[in-house]
Amino acid sequence: MLLNLHVKNLALINESEVDFGRGLNILTGETGAGKSILMGSVNLAMGGRYTADMLRSGAENGVVEITFSLEDERIIRRLEESGIQAEDGLVTLSRRLMDGKSISRINGETVGMGALKETAGQLIDIHGQHDSQTLLNRKNHLALLDLYAGEKIIPVKKEMAQEYDELQKIRRQLEETSLDEESRRRELSLAEYEVHEIEEAALLEGEDDDLEERYRRMTQSRKITEAVAETYQFTAEKDGANASECLSRAIRAFQDAADFDSQAAQLYSQLLDADSLLNDFNRELSEYAKSFEFSEEEFRETGERLNLINHLKSKYGKTISEISAYCEEKKQRIETLNDYDAFLAGLEEKRAKAEKKAGETAALLSRIRKENALLFAEEIRTQMKDLNFLDNRLEIHLGDTGQYSANGRDDAEFFLAVNPGEPLKPLASIASGGELSRIMLAVKTVLADREDTPTLIFDEIDAGISGITADKVAEKLRLISRNRQVICITHLPQIAAAADVHFVIRKNADNGMAYTDIRKLDKEESVMELARLLGGSKITEAVMQSAAEMKELALKSR
Repeated sequence: MLLNLHVKNLALINESEVDFGRGLNILTGETGAGKSILMGSVNLAMGGRYTADMLRSGAENGVVEITFSLEDERIIRRLEESGIQAEDGLVTLSRRLMDGKSISRINGETVGMGALKETAGQLIDIHGQHDSQTLLNRKNHLALLDLYAGEKIIPVKKEMAQEYDELQKIRRQLEETSLDEESRRRELSLAEYEVHEIEEAALLEGEDDDLEERYRRMTQSRKITEAVAETYQFTAEKDGANASECLSRAIRAFQDAADFDSQAAQLYSQLLDADSLLNDFNRELSEYAKSFEFSEEEFRETGERLNLINHLKSKYGKTISEISAYCEEKKQRIETLNDYDAFLAGLEEKRAKAEKKAGETAALLSRIRKENALLFAEEIRTQMKDLNFLDNRLEIHLGDTGQYSANGRDDAEFFLAVNPGEPLKPLASIASGGELSRIMLAVKTVLADREDTPTLIFDEIDAGISGITADKVAEKLRLISRNRQVICITHLPQIAAAADVHFVIRKNADNGMAYTDIRKLDKEESVMELARLLGGSKITEAVMQSAAEMKELALKSR
């Protein structure tokens, strides 16, 4: 649920923070106090449109931030799949607002606007007179119907999505492999050439690394050979003074001393060890020098082999393994092209089977939807009667789109007539803003046990209603708030009385500057606010008693 809203330097709001509660949260206040600004702040935090004139006058930047507590494991899993990790069970969405631009963050990490909107859409759902993302958008009608169908339709939709995916793969394969005879021969010729070129090279796994090391040693061998020769000259050459000869002379010179003195004997032993080590070094140096002996022909062959391998890498893959895999792929393609008619016939047969299977599942989806469309429409009509649509007629029309999708072949649209004698028309074309809000409330009431969006916001849901209808709206809001958090802005005392948590929004002035603040009310303060809504500027004892009675009745009806 929505735990906290923090707003700074936005329109009339200097800085305000709201801690929302469970159940039904009601916001009231005088006209012009800034209720719409508060809901606009939530919209901004969810990725709504921002312009520089939204900033508070004189402010260089602003902040809107909303923090949610996650309790539903399904939502937690979906967010994790999107890369969003809750921190201590909390997720915070924020936007830093600057001159003409904004920076979006989730849990302090900068994200794109798409990620912010996607995450917000799983956590909160806003409905108002001008909300075009629900009932006004025909694409959502099928989703609402499927939500009503619930567990009956979920496994069938999953199967449909898998079958559609398989059908699309086969269709793409047919499109990609559709060739005329000339194109087939041309591709076959190229594939045969490529396979021949790769197989003729007779590549061995890892030989490129060995060749590169050999070639490097060959190109550097002259310098290394000169260094080895010079070193060998100083340590082991027979002609002239060298380390080996000098060490032998030292051994002969020191031998007599070693025969007469124990300390000299120890030094003599060390001299013998040094001679032995030098001899070992000279043998290994000689072997090392031999490793750099090669012919010009060997050097040329190594270079040519490397050039061939690098040429194949530039055409067929970055490694010998990738080149080999490419070769195998082309061999299979050659088999296909050599018997192309049979291959196409096999694909067509696969497509026919996939379409038949998808058609059967789509038909099952349609049957489930038709059954539930009647029930869903009937339940919505019942709820609408309670919301002052006494003679309403509502139907959900299903049609065939003529093509498959992950949702089958169905298209759904709500049709409505709100007055006797009127023909049914598409809902979006005839319903006013106030009517749409109440119709959506009716839909949400029916779906109260099926939706998993944890927070619902209703803005201006009381437009054009009063009296008994207002009581019914309050009843519907209480019903929905049993299963999820509801936040509602209202001008009507009947709705405000139903609040589990009541906030008042006021506009004040300080140093010639207007500002809006919001405050949570206790029970007595809530009754006073109800009295203001009932009596306006003249709050009599009778009005106060009516407000108190209204509050008590609302508490008893929970």
